Amino acid sequence: MTIEDVLAVEEMQIFDRKSVNINPKSLAIPVIAFANADGGTVAIGISDKTRRIEGVDYDIQKLNELLRVPFDFCVPTVKVGIEKIQCIDFKGRENHVLLMHIEPSVEVHANQADEVFMRVGDKSKKLTFEERMQLMYDKGERFFEDKPVPEADIGDLDLLFVEKYINQIGYSKTAMEYLKENKGFIKEKNGKIQISSVAILLFGNNPQLYFPRARVRFIRYEGIEERVGAQMNVIKDVIFEGNILKMIIDAVAYLDTQIKEKTYLGKDGLFVTEEEYPTYTFF
Repeated sequence: MTIEDVLAVEEMQIFDRKSVNINPKSLAIPVIAFANADGGTVAIGISDKTRRIEGVDYDIQKLNELLRVPFDFCVPTVKVGIEKIQCIDFKGRENHVLLMHIEPSVEVHANQADEVFMRVGDKSKKLTFEERMQLMYDKGERFFEDKPVPEADIGDLDLLFVEKYINQIGYSKTAMEYLKENKGFIKEKNGKIQISSVAILLFGNNPQLYFPRARVRFIRYEGIEERVGAQMNVIKDVIFEGNILKMIIDAVAYLDTQIKEKTYLGKDGLFVTEEEYPTYTFF
């Protein structure tokens, strides 16, 4: 990434700019907000209002204070990656802008005042007590989603399916860029690609290879109660496999074939067809 790239990016869900003169306590807010949400990057040394390039090289004491923010002002500590981008500052000097890369965390982080923030759009939102509790519940689920799948590699992902998906949502970059830059689908650690559980479940060629119970089962009974043994009344038992979206589409399509329909002449003289159950009950 170049300084031109940093200047061109708009502040959004995963990116923010901050002046080198920011108070460490204030910098802790976006750091915490990114960690509690989808991760992101804070570019330090650029005014967030005017985009004036200030750099960080000429105030070492201030820089050191900001580098300690993830440790001294975040509870628990937020893991960050540091990158420096060469630039020419507004005074014409060779300088650097600091990029602080924050990964999404499986923990809930707060500041020294025990306030919890979360990134929402281009803002760091302070959470209410109820929102904080919900985040704690969500993080428990997120831990499973972010966990790398041992032995999985990029060949386990259906990149053609990812291409179709990003075309539908209007994402302009490549499938690999989407997987690397969003939700931590895939990460590189120690020179090795790690595939997350959620990436396998959403985009895997064969998710059931790693998650045998990740499937949808349709069972239809004769009558209004389940019976077993000699009285077993199962008349349809179908299992759907594949990635999550495929399973949902296939299951709903099959369910539609199992719904009875009746056709009758309506009051206005036109034939009316009604399903046994309204569509909204199974979507």
